[in-house]
Amino acid sequence: MIITMSSPEQPSRPTRRRASTSQRRVTAMSWLAALAMLGVWQAVTAAIQHPYFPTPAMIADTAWHIWFSGADAWRTDILPSVGRLLTGWLLAAMVGVPAGLALGRSLTATAYASMVLFLARATPATLLLPVFLLIFGIGSAMETAIILWGSIWPILLNTIDGARAVDDVQTDTARAFRVSRLQWVFLVVVPAAGPRVMTGLRMSLGLAMILMVVSEMVGTGSGIGFRLTTAQNQFATVEMWAWIVLISIVGYVLNTLLRLVERRILAWHLGFTRQAGH
Repeated sequence: MIITMSSPEQPSRPTRRRASTSQRRVTAMSWLAALAMLGVWQAVTAAIQHPYFPTPAMIADTAWHIWFSGADAWRTDILPSVGRLLTGWLLAAMVGVPAGLALGRSLTATAYASMVLFLARATPATLLLPVFLLIFGIGSAMETAIILWGSIWPILLNTIDGARAVDDVQTDTARAFRVSRLQWVFLVVVPAAGPRVMTGLRMSLGLAMILMVVSEMVGTGSGIGFRLTTAQNQFATVEMWAWIVLISIVGYVLNTLLRLVERRILAWHLGFTRQAGH
């Protein structure tokens, strides 16, 4: 007989309905706040008419022309950039989560690796650009490596903290019932570390976005970062803002998708948190 973790009591239907209504209200208010900000931005920039701060209407018109006037921007710049971003970030997750679980459950391994981890984490990924250029050359391999290096640390460190948070009662219970090592990892350690793992994934996604842009600004001939730098050097201010807006949209979409995944995976944890709040 396999003993699994007991899940908290599911919220009642009225509670779920109230939570859903509250979530929709928050979403509507956030969209209204965003529209209000755009309105203020439009009014202020139209009034001052500063060459470096175009109106949102001008940026939207230029962005539509760049993104949708043909397939070249998507084929040569946007999709390759997003592909490198996701590849580096997913590789960081594939390495950081298992390594974090192993280190988090072994105090000896953590003690031996702590100095190396501290020195590696303290080295900004942007400072290693010349090194990665020498190793991988100019191209997608260098950009993916930079994203991997910079985004792995939030995942690794948060996973270590999450793996350490396993309750001693759960560990003793698993030993008493002679649960196998593999079952103990997937039924006890992984659920306990799940919230911290998702926190690390969200933090690393933001870093991956930054590193994607920075890596494409140096030694490359395509990508969102390259087009942003080119527009800046040519004093094409409106086009530069269009690429900045695109970066924000990509980041928002990816973060929203990650939050949806988090709600599905950690539904038990979010439900328990809401109950505790009441």
